[in-house]
Amino acid sequence: MSNEHKTRMNFEDSGFSYSMSLISGKYKLSILYSLAFYGPFRYNELKRFLDPISFKTLTANLKDLEDSNLIVRKEYNEIPPKVEYYLSDKGKTLMPILDQLCEWGEKNKQEK
Repeated sequence: MSNEHKTRMNFEDSGFSYSMSLISGKYKLSILYSLAFYGPFRYNELKRFLDPISFKTLTANLKDLEDSNLIVRKEYNEIPPKVEYYLSDKGKTLMPILDQLCEWGEKNKQEK
């Protein structure tokens, strides 16, 4: 990459930066992975599954992922109220990338 291109380029405008802004944090990838392979989940089920995540952290992460259109929060008109979380179509497009991360981790965890 030329120095001129490096000077004009802004990391914040890169696709990598955008992607990381959606999935960065301790639990977002874990939530997405859980919903993809074990979901849909109700809130308390997901809380137990991801233990020791706090209620506050789970709520904030779910809200962020919902705002990013990576997950869907579905409310059922029942008594008692029922809410489920599942992957959106956009969130499903991340699964091949998560699969590759898992494969890489399996191959390289023996090196520890």
